[in-house]
Amino acid sequence: MSLLVVGLSHRSAPVSVLERASLSADAQIKLLQDTLAAEPATEAAVLATCNRIELYADVDKFHAGVAELSTLLAQHSGVGLEELTPYLYVHYEDRAVHHLFSVACGLDSMVVGEGQILGQIKDALALGQELHTAGRLINDLFQQALRVGKRAHSETGIDRAGQSLVTFGLEQLADGADVEDWAADKRVLVIGAGSMSSLAATTLARLRVRELVIANRTLERAERLAAALGESGGVTARAVAMDGLADELTRADAVVSCTGATGLVLTAESIAAALAVAPSAPDAGAGDSLRAPDGSLVARLAAAAARDGRVADKSLAGTSFGDTGVSNTGTDAAVSGRRDSAPEACPVGLDQSPADELAQHGAWVENAGRRIRQGSAAGARATGDVRIALLDLAMPRDIDGAVHRLAGVRLVDIESLAEASADAPMAADVDQVRRIVSDEVAAFGAAQRAAHITPTVVALRTMAADVVAGEMARLEGRLTGLDEKQRAEINQTVRRVVDKLLHAPTVRVKQLASEPGGAGYADALRTLFDLDPETVASVSRADMNDPNRGRV
Repeated sequence: MSLLVVGLSHRSAPVSVLERASLSADAQIKLLQDTLAAEPATEAAVLATCNRIELYADVDKFHAGVAELSTLLAQHSGVGLEELTPYLYVHYEDRAVHHLFSVACGLDSMVVGEGQILGQIKDALALGQELHTAGRLINDLFQQALRVGKRAHSETGIDRAGQSLVTFGLEQLADGADVEDWAADKRVLVIGAGSMSSLAATTLARLRVRELVIANRTLERAERLAAALGESGGVTARAVAMDGLADELTRADAVVSCTGATGLVLTAESIAAALAVAPSAPDAGAGDSLRAPDGSLVARLAAAAARDGRVADKSLAGTSFGDTGVSNTGTDAAVSGRRDSAPEACPVGLDQSPADELAQHGAWVENAGRRIRQGSAAGARATGDVRIALLDLAMPRDIDGAVHRLAGVRLVDIESLAEASADAPMAADVDQVRRIVSDEVAAFGAAQRAAHITPTVVALRTMAADVVAGEMARLEGRLTGLDEKQRAEINQTVRRVVDKLLHAPTVRVKQLASEPGGAGYADALRTLFDLDPETVASVSRADMNDPNRGRV
């Protein structure tokens, strides 16, 4: 049997494909079950993260294994095989081991050196053990990958080469400013209470944001996370249900979202609606009077410009702006996301203004009552001050990518993180980690090849012991006058002779088997000594049935 991995990641596929190919928890379980049901595979594990989907299997046929695993990935991801195939990569034997060890060390991560992948590898192994799809090879491989990853982080400065996806994302939101300065005095809404969202909330608490709000589908889970952060982090934290998102968005300075939802959690319309609501600013002074009254023409034009970035000359009568909550019934103005109707004169002369000026005007109107906070100017763009910063760490995405067109919005998602990390400098520690990976791959290969021959050696020694026992029984039948001491001495002598004859060959065959191409020595032993294949197989089964073997 041989190790095979088929997968795709942020290095081989665009985010749009990764998004569509993402696997739910149920899909991962079904994928593992179907993989074992397939003929070429005897054990399997799936590593599914926000930027990679990989299926590991022990197969007896390479080409058949690649075809079967690729087909299964396509079936369970929902992306057609023809479309998925160009983005798939295949690693076999030592190359597959090298790949997983590199992944475990953070060398293949979107942010080099991030350590979250170790927890994801541990989860993948635990799932395989729970479903009994992880056999000897998968157990040994993933256990060793965890050890190699921990060694890389403890013996090198790989952590300096990068950081967690959360930290890197927050740095991108800060846009060059010091993250602590950027986070100070911020109200942050965290959507989700899973591992990634919890990490984000913990990181933000450590940065001493003004307030953390945790929204989750299961309110109790959000409440537990908020309580833990309030107790240990010294930050004001509270939990809300998902139906409270709209209200919280109007008060949030930043949003971090990472849920398992299959559809969008935040649409462009919901963000536009939040921007259209005046943020509470009791100390803003006379600036509040600059904001147009709700429902007025200017307020409606500002909301539409902030949402769509352009104004068209089309009557508003009987129409509305989706989720913005602004009703346009009974007005003469024309506001739309498209300019595809016959032009009509705008009563305030806005039809002569370029779309980008209208968007800017909307930003000015909406920002008039808001005091610009210290540290947030670093996120400013041509459209004005960043009213709300959005970090989307979900795959598939939680936040509509169209929000980047809204004035006052800064969006950082998996795709933009991939682009930013591609230009990140590689630390010298990365080379040291690569050397560790190479050494560990060689050691793992040698250990596996030696382990492959161990059942054969055990079967050989078992056969020799049976021969000794049979001959001693025959001798006792012929020499009935032997006393107990004499029989014991003869028995010990015969066993000693057999052990000495077998010692050198078995030690040497283990050494040879640990070298590349040494797998054939096990077959040679079985042939030379006419060993029963079932005896060899029973030794392997006994090893796998050890309850203490390879548990995480």
